[in-house]
Amino acid sequence: MTDPTRRNRLDEEESPYLRQHADNPVNWQPWDEQALEAAKERDVPIFLSIGYSACHWCHVMEEESFADEAVAEVLNENFVPIKVDREERPDVDSIYMTVCQLVRGQGGWPLSAWLTPEGKPFFIGTYFPREGKRGQPGFLDLCERISDSWESEEDREEMQHRAQQWTDAATDRLEETPDSAGVDADGAAEPPSSDVLEAAADAVLRSADRQYGGFGTGQKFPQPSRLRVLARTYDRTGREEYREVLAETLDAMAAGGLADHVGGGFHRYCVDRDWTVPHFEKMLYDNAEIPRAFLAGYQLTGEDRYAETVADTLAFVDRELTHDEGGFFSTLDAQSEDPETGEREEGAFYVWTPEEVHDVIADETDASLFCARYDITESGNFEGQNQPNRIARVSELASQFDLAESEVLKRLDSARKRLFEAREERPRPDRDEKILAGWNGLMISTYAEAALVLGEDEYAETAVDALEFVRDRLWDDESQRLSRRYKDVSEPRSEARETQSHGGDVKVDGYLEDYAFLARGALDCYQATGDIDHLAFALELARVIETEFWDADRGTLYFTPESGESLVTRPQELGDQSTPSSTGVAVETLLALDEFAASEFGDIAATVLKTHANKLEANALEHATLCLAADRLAAGALEVTVAADELPTEWREAFASRYLPDRLFALRPPTEAGLETWLETLGLADAPPIWAGREARDGEPTLYVCRDRTCSPPTHDVDEALEWLGENTADVGSAEPTADESGSPF
Repeated sequence: MTDPTRRNRLDEEESPYLRQHADNPVNWQPWDEQALEAAKERDVPIFLSIGYSACHWCHVMEEESFADEAVAEVLNENFVPIKVDREERPDVDSIYMTVCQLVRGQGGWPLSAWLTPEGKPFFIGTYFPREGKRGQPGFLDLCERISDSWESEEDREEMQHRAQQWTDAATDRLEETPDSAGVDADGAAEPPSSDVLEAAADAVLRSADRQYGGFGTGQKFPQPSRLRVLARTYDRTGREEYREVLAETLDAMAAGGLADHVGGGFHRYCVDRDWTVPHFEKMLYDNAEIPRAFLAGYQLTGEDRYAETVADTLAFVDRELTHDEGGFFSTLDAQSEDPETGEREEGAFYVWTPEEVHDVIADETDASLFCARYDITESGNFEGQNQPNRIARVSELASQFDLAESEVLKRLDSARKRLFEAREERPRPDRDEKILAGWNGLMISTYAEAALVLGEDEYAETAVDALEFVRDRLWDDESQRLSRRYKDVSEPRSEARETQSHGGDVKVDGYLEDYAFLARGALDCYQATGDIDHLAFALELARVIETEFWDADRGTLYFTPESGESLVTRPQELGDQSTPSSTGVAVETLLALDEFAASEFGDIAATVLKTHANKLEANALEHATLCLAADRLAAGALEVTVAADELPTEWREAFASRYLPDRLFALRPPTEAGLETWLETLGLADAPPIWAGREARDGEPTLYVCRDRTCSPPTHDVDEALEWLGENTADVGSAEPTADESGSPF
């Protein structure tokens, strides 16, 4: 075959991260059959570099090593260098990141791995400087030593032996399932009880930082799955400490540097314990999952500030991460051009000095108010400049500046708007315009849930637009299969690469997270709108989960499809990482869809939980989403069947304003004739129990509420249904808190 490794082939790729490396002197290859076969034919190791477009240290390693001619010469002659976008290929990333964590005790990006031509890793790490320093080997020297060892028969044999050991260890961690999982004293398999949820919540409490909020005493990550665990366990037990830690963490995230106080949305994480300085990249998945936690906080407490945070975040997503036709882009880079130096600097778009604030805000009082409120000082909190942090109470500012609190709030809002307008003139961070099915599913769910909880119809419209965008571009109706990534190449690229228009580029077979997250998003769109087409799509996706990802013999769901590419191991994704566990979301979604389908969805979900019961019981915290799924199975769905042409606003408000984590809105046509049409759309011969016999009574919208196969009488009165549930019918949080009466320090 013609050797493809004699040139850099990344200019043929549409991933913005890969294209960032298309001009490197390194002859980068994409992860494909050509590159893998070339390694075997040349009998040289693979150097695998995994990262993503918003990764700061990926950029650093490129500038130091991959743009260097001497490094490129060594890589090109002695290796097949392969570059992978972890966001496009999470399966590849999962395997080699697992090896890195097993071998090094930690991982991160860029991930650097040296593999045999068969793809088995024998040396691994993360960022390497070009030259060795502080005990860390230099990348150039490391490549030369690995190449020399590969040429030695004795050394190569040892490297291949190590590669097999590491591959076996990764297989044990990622692929294997226990032989006797979930077996009780009588030898019968049982899924875990709701006790695992409380065990997870107790572990969250033990990790909680009660001084600064969040978890741990180092870098602070948002951990939305842990917040969901706290919310649901508080709902189940009434133990106040769960709610307190939830509120403390929500307040810390909303007040500190994780939040963009000028433009809305959240950064990736904070590098310090007190949430002051963020890592400035903005990821779609964070800005999907964090608002869901704030929606739960709003329902549990009635605090308007949580709803306002959701609204600000969704406004950012709508403005910055939304395709004109409806899908959601992936990331904003941490770096942008510093107007003063012309160099790309982390955080340059977001940080301020007092002088800059005063230059933008002509009114001296308004500028001083903003600086006092958001900790904008001469000394700075980030390299001599300031990432805004909300540190001062409104009451304190009112006293300090001799103003009414309402006047303080008015002036601060005006100042923020002027700073936002000024910031829009700065050089912008690059945007990774990949549209990923799974990440879009997360965002779709959040918009749909926000529509229900906050009563904003435009949120439901946004959710539906995005769902239809992804369905149109990434779902093949004929093959009934989903692709992972769409990239619009009909416009100039945001990363400043021009291309001739040839429509959209679709790549990579969908993974479990794509099907599971998108199925949940489609189900949530049905709940928010009552449109049967969204439910039908959710069921189609769920059937593929059963066909492609369910292994009945092992009793588990795998991350990669059965018909997909064969890698050195086939991973599962049981634990929560930067996104929720795809297995956990799949199980929760299958349990919900089981209410509508003549299928085995519920049995599959229960079996997965049985299989992994020991893992959940041994380490509930690591498997937060699966613990939530176990609780859902144990508690059963709260079925809210509405026989009406649309969900009455009063009913939506009554249910959505309360924290009912297993709530399942199941709108159906008011008549049996209308239901027959729906059943035809779903391909069902008979009405599922959630709809069967539950038509409208007396020509009026009728409500049926059921829990664990026990149902309320049909009613036209939502308060009657809530009384049946034993709920307090008083409006949660109906009293509007003032700036300082809400319990928040901010």
